[in-house]
Amino acid sequence: MITLFKNTEAGLECISEVVSGCWIHVIDPTPEEINRLVQLGVPQDYITYSLDIDERSRTEREDDGTLLILLRTPLYQGDMVDIPYTTVPLGIIIKEEFIVTISRWQNDILYEFASGRVRGLSTGKKYRFVLRVLLVTAQRYLNRLREINKRVEELEDQLQASMKNKEVYELLKYQKSLVYFNTALKGNELMLERLQRAQLFRRYPEDEDLLEDVITENQQAIEMVNISNNILSSMMDAFASIISNNLNVVMKFLTSVTIVLSLSTVVTSYFGMNVAFPMQAHPLAYLIILLGVITLSLMVVVLFARRNWF
Repeated sequence: MITLFKNTEAGLECISEVVSGCWIHVIDPTPEEINRLVQLGVPQDYITYSLDIDERSRTEREDDGTLLILLRTPLYQGDMVDIPYTTVPLGIIIKEEFIVTISRWQNDILYEFASGRVRGLSTGKKYRFVLRVLLVTAQRYLNRLREINKRVEELEDQLQASMKNKEVYELLKYQKSLVYFNTALKGNELMLERLQRAQLFRRYPEDEDLLEDVITENQQAIEMVNISNNILSSMMDAFASIISNNLNVVMKFLTSVTIVLSLSTVVTSYFGMNVAFPMQAHPLAYLIILLGVITLSLMVVVLFARRNWF
């Protein structure tokens, strides 16, 4: 799907034709739409890179000055999937006449831009537009990290109450998400450093300051991911040890109970043999044997209790 936007006096509006200074917003394009972009002068490789889910963050420039900025943005897939939060590539192609954003998935960041929620957005100021996208992307990572931390805290409370493997598996899912976030943010950091060295945003002081803000936000997101990942790893190791220890306690208790119950089986089996035994003609032999078994069992229970085997 291709949607065209341009700033007017009334704000950001959707247009029908490509004009100078417009923004071409592309989501999961069809082959016909890809051909249309190629006819507009967008390199075929840039489109392919932007649609590849495994593509890493980087920048490239053609001989005619066409610039590709490829970054990875966070994507929430839902709690029922194996990886609730992942990252997907977003391609920003800057040409002299217009700017193009390409993604295979609906992007929450670009949706905010297209809906007019971002104030002061100008499609004509292409580099300022790119910086705004980069800044919102870094902030979105921080928001997603807060959501992950909140969910992890809820699972921690559930795990303390239930001590089942289900909650551990849930924590593992969010740990996978943190790994994807960490890899994507580090790739974005290298891409931002390359942009800073290229001095593309030194024309206006506001752009240079905005780039510094983007780098700062991205570094903050990296630090938060590392902290959350370390805490989650330590938490999972601790709870795994607790679950294993609880299993040992249960097995020790069941073993002690089995030993106590086996004493009565041994004694009654001995006196149940078809041979002559002492007291077999005594009228109270049954009660004496039963009392002896109970006494022996109580002695073993007291012994185990003193050794904290129960």
